[in-house]
Amino acid sequence: MSLSAPFATQRRSPLTWRPSTRFVFASLLGAGLVALPVLALAITALSSQAASIWPHLAANVIPVALADTALLLLGVGGLCALVGVGTAWLVTQYEFPGRRAFEWLLVLPLALPTYITAYVYVEFLGFQGPLQGALRALTGWRSLRDYWFPDPRNLAGAICIMAIVLYPYVYLSVRALFGLQAAAIVESARTLGASRGRLFWRIGLPMARPALAAGLTLALLETLNDIGASEYLGVRSLTLSIYTTWVNRNSLPGAAQIACVMLLLVVALILIEGKLRGQRRFALPVRQPRAVGRVPLAGRAGLAASLACALPVLLGAVLPIGFLGLEVLRRDPWQQFDAALLRSLLNALVFSGLAAGIVIALGIGIVAAGRQGREPWLPALARIASLGYAVPGTVLALGLLVPLAAFDNVVASASIRWLGANPGLLLIGSGAALVLAYVVRFLTIAVSGIESGLSRISPRIDDAARTLGASAPEVLRKLHWPLARPAIAAAALLVFVDCLKELPATLLLRPLNVETLATTVYGHAARGSFEDGALAGLLIVLAGLYPAIRLARAGGQPG
Repeated sequence: MSLSAPFATQRRSPLTWRPSTRFVFASLLGAGLVALPVLALAITALSSQAASIWPHLAANVIPVALADTALLLLGVGGLCALVGVGTAWLVTQYEFPGRRAFEWLLVLPLALPTYITAYVYVEFLGFQGPLQGALRALTGWRSLRDYWFPDPRNLAGAICIMAIVLYPYVYLSVRALFGLQAAAIVESARTLGASRGRLFWRIGLPMARPALAAGLTLALLETLNDIGASEYLGVRSLTLSIYTTWVNRNSLPGAAQIACVMLLLVVALILIEGKLRGQRRFALPVRQPRAVGRVPLAGRAGLAASLACALPVLLGAVLPIGFLGLEVLRRDPWQQFDAALLRSLLNALVFSGLAAGIVIALGIGIVAAGRQGREPWLPALARIASLGYAVPGTVLALGLLVPLAAFDNVVASASIRWLGANPGLLLIGSGAALVLAYVVRFLTIAVSGIESGLSRISPRIDDAARTLGASAPEVLRKLHWPLARPAIAAAALLVFVDCLKELPATLLLRPLNVETLATTVYGHAARGSFEDGALAGLLIVLAGLYPAIRLARAGGQPG
């Protein structure tokens, strides 16, 4: 008996688990936050109340929305590939006037949300807009009976406008790979007499296929997330169908069913991207490959290359930003800074700042868990936590609404029963739900940015610190934080700006009578007075310019 007692005290229950590091809980929390809205959507879509709605949706709503969404994705994907790959090939393989400037100017359209660009082009190309006004002044035309002019408020217009904003996703990823191609391969092909077109189709494009697939997937996910441009341009996308079914028709189960169809489309996009990236693999030398010598273009060829790079910059950045600036200057800017706009700006700064702080803290914990933890399932949890960006904002908002509303109701019932007071909507009414949606959607930006910063720190430094008696939090605070601080700051800035621009989740989860810059622009455009929201739109664009330029500069470095 005396020998068995010590062993009995050392036995552990099979349910006991001691984590290898406290940061494991950050990975569990991040994965749980992403899984929560998806599970809530599935439960809502499969409820008994939803069963009677599905036949109507399957017959009247989903086919039209799915067809429009598929055509929109095909068009935007094709144009993004054409513009992004073409301009990336030009700036990496040829030398022509303005090439150095175009290398980073081509990224500037990323600073503009798709919905602001759509509002600008409808105003610019409209009958009362400056372009048609100039045509009538030059030609003497009086009405649309005298001439024909294309209308951007249709599917074709939506494809062109979204593509001119989203092509930088393809441009950045493909440009990075074109810049890393081994010079020996390209120069050998040139020596053997390969023409410029053959060099592109047989060597450049196949080697860039993984980067093209990744960039296209990002652009298409942004297209799926859009709601402002689709609604304004008259495209009945799945995202817009979710919004109208929920808000206008007051059918939460129906919206959840459409959201589940949209999630299946997102999963299909991710699987297709993985298949395209896995079809062919190319290996570069272990040493840093020598840069490809650029072929100089002079005369008409150089002018054509400059124009080909200038056109996307002009249409995607210069024209929308210039139009917004002129609209602001036409009125007294100081009068436009009224109390309503200041409140919207303050709300946007508070929500975005809170979300960025939480996202960075959670991202640091997830990356630290992957670096210091010993559990084999930690990489899978980090991967799940990074999937929030693939979930469109409307789907995310819908999935979060059900569990958060249930929590608010439970707390309110308990408070009424025990305290005799109703606290109201704690999470949804305070904006906490909106911040949580931002956290789930943009957590992947923090995780990838912090991972890239910490990957440059050798694990041997961690081992040496632990040998000297430093704990895991001390290693993070005294070693990782100072060395990775620039990468962490860049990730925080990107998250902050993306929160400022996010429209779908903000529209659906903001508290009553609370506006942000994005919803202010949307509200003015919906009322047909977009020019009154030009200053709010310009503030969003200006906030996104610095991260876009920083991203362009960083993307030009092979490291």
